Amino acid sequence: MTSSEGTLNLYTEKCKKLLEEPEIRFAGIVDKDGQLISGGFKEGLTPYEGDETRLQSFLEFVSKASIRKEYDESLGPINYLAARRDKAVLVSFPFPITQILLLISAEPTANIENLAKKVVEIFTDVTKRLSKP
Repeated sequence: MTSSEGTLNLYTEKCKKLLEEPEIRFAGIVDKDGQLISGGFKEGLTPYEGDETRLQSFLEFVSKASIRKEYDESLGPINYLAARRDKAVLVSFPFPITQILLLISAEPTANIENLAKKVVEIFTDVTKRLSKP
């Protein structure tokens, strides 16, 4: 197994762990080109009409916003970006070292801060592993 295959397997495992959370509908890792490389919708879930298109649009917006660095020096890097909609909460977490994003779609009642804590809890070892030379 190559290093990149191992990393993809790790992402898949972490996304599955997130999808165990009752309010999370979608958890996926997206590369810098906007392609889903791991994860997806919760098994057995019927996506809302247009869910995948909306996620792609949100992803494009988030990708552009996440790579912008003009405020990093004064405010620090982006930890996550969130959008609360009537039918869903969308949250993205940039992983700057690898230039990928974790994108989550959750029920509108989801607490964004709790989601962020859960992501940090599940992905902490991944980000530490990826940042080692």
